[in-house]
Amino acid sequence: MSERFERHKQPWTHDELQKLHTLAKKGMSLKAISKAMTRSEESIKDRAKADGIGIAKLR
Repeated sequence: MSERFERHKQPWTHDELQKLHTLAKKGMSLKAISKAMTRSEESIKDRAKADGIGIAKLR
């Protein structure tokens, strides 16, 4: 059973963007960032791509 976040289409705040940048720089996975920020993986992936942030791909 996967966790679902019920925050559909919420705008990104400045604090959330800073947190995204910080977590991505630490090399956290998409799933870990999603859980830490209570946003969907898809939402984080889209925002990271729009801002040019690289998300670590765990192998």
